[in-house]
Amino acid sequence: MKWLIISLSFAYVYLGFGQNCSDILIIGQVEDTLQPQGFYNLMVINKTNQRGVFGNPSGSFSVYASPGDELAFSVKGYPTKSVIVRPDQNCQMIVDVYISKNPQEFEEVVVYPIKSLQDIKEERERLSMRETRTITGINVIESPITALYERFSKKAQSKQLVAEMEFKDQQEKVLKELIRTYVSYDVVYLNEIHFESFIFFLNMDEYFLKTASDYELITYIKDKLEHFKTIYPEYF
Repeated sequence: MKWLIISLSFAYVYLGFGQNCSDILIIGQVEDTLQPQGFYNLMVINKTNQRGVFGNPSGSFSVYASPGDELAFSVKGYPTKSVIVRPDQNCQMIVDVYISKNPQEFEEVVVYPIKSLQDIKEERERLSMRETRTITGINVIESPITALYERFSKKAQSKQLVAEMEFKDQQEKVLKELIRTYVSYDVVYLNEIHFESFIFFLNMDEYFLKTASDYELITYIKDKLEHFKTIYPEYF
């Protein structure tokens, strides 16, 4: 019986279960699953004791931990990977960590069709304010009360306001198309997000927009843009 106990004790130690594995040497390598590259900001963090060390630029690392500790591997631009420390019979742990970059997210890009200058010229010529029903001429004499009512009533004023707003939208749309075309031809440079501010700054006369030649419009807009740059240099 004594010999059996000694044999079991020997086997227990031989298999590593009787060793003191309070300090485990973890050796490993971090690799990108898509392409080989160095990791100059690799950090191995023991989340159990809140300590961390930097890995090597090659992606290799070595660190000591205790059984059951959770190790996290952090690389900028990659999701964090974690492992639980489980030592082998030599009180070591060899681990390969495979990581891949986070999918890139891009802002929505709106692609506008570029119109020809001739198309835009035709749109400029078609610009017109929608007429609202108003009594004029001889009808004013025949129906003065109605004429006064239409002139001063809230409903008539609302109609006129709507017509003005619709015309303003039409004018702004044509100007946006015009500036977008100039930008595409490298005549001027202006980011799309600043078009509305520049159009407000232009304060272009309706008649000039409808009747000006392409050369006159280009000259006017380029001159105004240079002035716009001096006021809002941060836009360029």
